[in-house]
Amino acid sequence: MKPLFFILIAFTGLVSCAQTQNGAIKIPLPVKQKPVSNEAVANFAEGCFWHAEIVFQSLVGVRDAVSGYAGGHVANPDYETVASGSTGHAETVQVYYDPSKISYATLVDAFFASQNPTTPNQQGNDRGTEYRSIAFYRTAQEKQIIEAAIKKLTDSKKYKNPIVTEIKPFTNFYKAEDYHQEYIYNHPENPYVSNVSIPEFLKFKKEFNGNFR
Repeated sequence: MKPLFFILIAFTGLVSCAQTQNGAIKIPLPVKQKPVSNEAVANFAEGCFWHAEIVFQSLVGVRDAVSGYAGGHVANPDYETVASGSTGHAETVQVYYDPSKISYATLVDAFFASQNPTTPNQQGNDRGTEYRSIAFYRTAQEKQIIEAAIKKLTDSKKYKNPIVTEIKPFTNFYKAEDYHQEYIYNHPENPYVSNVSIPEFLKFKKEFNGNFR
């Protein structure tokens, strides 16, 4: 997701993936329906938001996951300033979901299952404060759910290093530029997408015991 990949796009003249769908891989898109009356919202940062977007959109009960920025101190940031590390923001998705079909606890489990929560300011080769792991909460109950998930993972000894995911109260979310939305669906030929995003997504689907659509 670093600028190198945007340079590659400019020189390769990529076409939309709406027709190719990256071969046999089905990339989950937002559900085309109106929000339900009890729709809830959750926010998570787990590295590249392209990856997080399709992770959550693959789950039954999630209507949409929007890429953006949260966790920092600058209003209305853009991609370049977030990437500079000066805003304090992390790449974040805002998840719209139906709590009668999927629980906040399941979203938290998916959040941890789709990343390595033990690498400070890093996911894979993506490095910088904008790629740090953050679980945002809106209520005391949500905070307890996040803390319980971290304790469960810690007690399981799944990781040899401690979990460094930040637990932060939600304040503001700023939607990312339009070209970031549904990026994997629209650009399957991007080397980052084909070599990093897609393999990470397939690994998540294989390992996570969730209800996929």
